[in-house]
Amino acid sequence: MNREQTPAQLYSLVFGAVLLLVGIAGFFVNSSFGTGSSPSGSNLILFKVNGWHNIVHIASGLLGLAAARTVAGGRMFALGFGAVYAIVTAYGLVAGSNVLGIVAVNGADNVLHLAIAAVGIAAGLASRQVGVARTRTA
Repeated sequence: MNREQTPAQLYSLVFGAVLLLVGIAGFFVNSSFGTGSSPSGSNLILFKVNGWHNIVHIASGLLGLAAARTVAGGRMFALGFGAVYAIVTAYGLVAGSNVLGIVAVNGADNVLHLAIAAVGIAAGLASRQVGVARTRTA
């Protein structure tokens, strides 16, 4: 990775690493893979986790780390991840305790998901300008 990372690449790298670590740590808290209207979950600090949630964190983290390697990949991850997490936030607020009947969530998760979405979209949009400026000066 070059030294001049775009905001989206930095977002992808930081959130990728954090989500990977949280996903691994989450298995020490709760590794159950329950489903239904109220899947089991345990608190990792303030946030509800279960096996499915941990898998989502690990997969998202690996994807973020891979995407951070290029400007286009970082931007795609930041915007895509931001959009997906905006949808997950809305779904979590409506459903209350789960997303799709498998991922246990609580109010703290919803607030965090909203922040992840907002920062991702902002980083992706900010990186568009950086990419345009680089292209013109090259």
